[in-house]
Amino acid sequence: MRVLVTGAGGQLGHDLVIALAGEVPPAGRRRSLLGPEGGGAGVDVTGADRASLPVEDRAAVLEAVAGLRPDVVVHAGAWTAVDACEGDPDRAFRVNALGTRHVAEAAGMVGAHLVYVSTDYVFDGRSARPYVEWDPPCPLSVYGRSKLGGELECPPDATVVRTSWVCGATGANMVKTALALADRDGPLRFVDDQHGSPTFTADLAAAIVTLGLDRRPGTYHVTNAGETTWFGFVRAVLEAAGHDAGRVEPISTADLDPPRAAPRPANSVLDNAALRLGGMPLLPDWRDGLARLVEVCT
Repeated sequence: MRVLVTGAGGQLGHDLVIALAGEVPPAGRRRSLLGPEGGGAGVDVTGADRASLPVEDRAAVLEAVAGLRPDVVVHAGAWTAVDACEGDPDRAFRVNALGTRHVAEAAGMVGAHLVYVSTDYVFDGRSARPYVEWDPPCPLSVYGRSKLGGELECPPDATVVRTSWVCGATGANMVKTALALADRDGPLRFVDDQHGSPTFTADLAAAIVTLGLDRRPGTYHVTNAGETTWFGFVRAVLEAAGHDAGRVEPISTADLDPPRAAPRPANSVLDNAALRLGGMPLLPDWRDGLARLVEVCT
């Protein structure tokens, strides 16, 4: 089976390529979350980063997919700079929405199953409960709208995976930011009114591989279990690394200085209902994933 991964230079794409090769990504669990359809023997994976495959270039995408003729395309490529998207909506939609149209067209041309990685930012965060897959999206930001645009470009039999607060061993993320700040003096202030589920790429990649190789259609929420705020998450990072978590102080989103360009959902906790109700394995608690990632990063 041939599998193409777009966005292979990113933290999730990096771990997807490793998982599809049948190996355990950095900060992964020895006992894999991969099901019987998991990567390894019989899987030929090709990872394409943005430099080698800019998804906004239709001709390049069609040519690459026609040449490789993959059985599955995992589309993890995206422009994920949330605040920068707010200032350049054309680029956001060109990459995240139109780029997905190109990938979907190319996958359909060769009969490949499409897996699209989406985001919790497709919701407005006003729900008093976690969002299930069947809740209507209502994004607040350009980033969220552009990623929802990508969802709308997927064919009915595609696998759409929404996730949140992604952290991995490669690339920039909140865990690495918190660890870098821990070496500085003074208090660390993080918002305590945005709720979500931190998700770790080693666990997420394994679940995506299982869904993709099994060609499961429809939308799936895939996050590590449990929820917290950015304040609570950074405290947990410092505790896991042996630093003084008492230095972390809570603030409200309204108190951010400077304020962020893009609005964030106050509640972006995703209920992994489709996995749970379908009897599929759920990801472990986010604290479990955090402990493994901190061990790799320190």
